[in-house]
Amino acid sequence: MPIYEYQCIRCAKHVEVLQKISDTPLSKCSSCGGRLSRLLSPSAFQFKGSGWYVTDYAKKGPDGKAKKEEQKEEKKEEKKEEKKKEKSTSEGAAKESPKAPPKPSDS
Repeated sequence: MPIYEYQCIRCAKHVEVLQKISDTPLSKCSSCGGRLSRLLSPSAFQFKGSGWYVTDYAKKGPDGKAKKEEQKEEKKEEKKEEKKKEKSTSEGAAKESPKAPPKPSDS
């Protein structure tokens, strides 16, 4: 059941009432008998998980990319750099030690 907020027009008293949607709205203030008006208030629940603005769009950095995307790209770049270093080290070792001449075949 939702919580509805009312405010008295005469004494400005603020009241929160737990009511069914089908219940009739309150009309009189319990303290002064003045007219109550229903207030609009933000909802008290938050959507979580993928597919919502908060999780998919709100946490973008200044360049327009989400933080997770940036982290993934950084990891990919680091892996590429490591592979390049490994290749250059293995190629350098291969250049330093000359290959032995092929063995003659016994034919």
